Amino acid sequence: MLLAIDIGNTNTVLGLFDGVKLLCDWRIKTDAHRTGDEMVLVMRGLLADQPKVTGIALCSTVPAALREMRVMLDRYFDDIPRVIVEPGTKTGVPILTDNPKEVGADRIVNTIAAHHLFGGPAIVVDFGTSTNLDVVSASGEFLGGALAPGIEISLDALAARAAQLRKVELVVPRSVIGRNTVEALQSGVLYGFAGQVDGLVDRIREELGEVKAVIATGGLAGIVVPESRTITAHRPDLTLVGLRLVFEKNVDVIS
Repeated sequence: MLLAIDIGNTNTVLGLFDGVKLLCDWRIKTDAHRTGDEMVLVMRGLLADQPKVTGIALCSTVPAALREMRVMLDRYFDDIPRVIVEPGTKTGVPILTDNPKEVGADRIVNTIAAHHLFGGPAIVVDFGTSTNLDVVSASGEFLGGALAPGIEISLDALAARAAQLRKVELVVPRSVIGRNTVEALQSGVLYGFAGQVDGLVDRIREELGEVKAVIATGGLAGIVVPESRTITAHRPDLTLVGLRLVFEKNVDVIS
């Protein structure tokens, strides 16, 4: 059983694989101040009724959380093969950017999964703390992409800077033309972000040419996907699948 762990700035997603099958997955809040000893309590609680973990694959965009995760793995899972996606890890993905070391591990993992599942060229749209559009070449290279403030960050900033505005539930409003403040905010956020993604995808296509797939992932993807005209697939498990593929590439090296 492989435990895949994706530590993001806002949430941490865990998935348990039996071979290629994702048996179950969980989403918990990322806490950069949580110690390794606290992390293991959370992990054991989630895995209490599951089969024994025999491998761990991990990526993180939060250095403090990654440091404590290493402590936890060394102390409590030292006998289990592990792969942490970082510079030097075998991924099979050429990174064709000016500075490959600054590219987040999650973006590389998503590239692997997107090319494996859909081929290329492809675009991955990751709706997380930031909205990432990552471009994958026909041969599986990471070409770069675009980064924009995420949906929740934008809502938080708006509520903090505008006295009469507040955070709202992210659901589809009755109409694009909001009849009250809540619906106006919902319209602006939902259709605004869908339009942002569609506009960026159109511009990427102008430079790259036609793409095989535009794949949405991330915690907030589900609310935007139905309103987007360019997104062709929704894979909430994309990063977890990528972690499984990276583990498989490295298992012979670490065994």
